Amino acid sequence: MNQNPYMSLSGITSEELALLQQATAGLNDEQKKYFYMVYSGKRKSPQDMLIFCIIGMFLVPGLQRFITGQIGMGILYLFTAGLCFIGSIVDLVNHKKLALEYNQKQAFESFNIAKMSN
Repeated sequence: MNQNPYMSLSGITSEELALLQQATAGLNDEQKKYFYMVYSGKRKSPQDMLIFCIIGMFLVPGLQRFITGQIGMGILYLFTAGLCFIGSIVDLVNHKKLALEYNQKQAFESFNIAKMSN
C-alpha cells in the first residue's frame, strides 16, 4: 500500500484527510486496505454533492438530502419545493459541508467494518 492512498480520492479536503488518518490510526495494514476499499466506494466528493444540490434545486427538491441518507429532510424538501428554495440555496452554498458530514458518517461505518474484518 502506498504511503497515502487517500490523496487519490476525488476532491479530498484537508479536513477529510485528517479525519481519515485519525480514523485509521489503530488499524493494521490489511484493515487499512479494507477500510480504503469500503470507504472509497461510499464517499461523495464535494463536486458530486454540488451536482446533487443543483439537480435538487431545479429538478428534484431534496435530492441531496435523500443521497446523504436524510430521508425525512428529503421528503420535507420534496413537498415544500426545497423549503421555498431557501433550503436548497443554503445547501448549494454549503455543499462542501454536506459532503464532509456525510463522509464522516461513512468513515465511521467503514472503520467498524474494517475493524471486524480480522
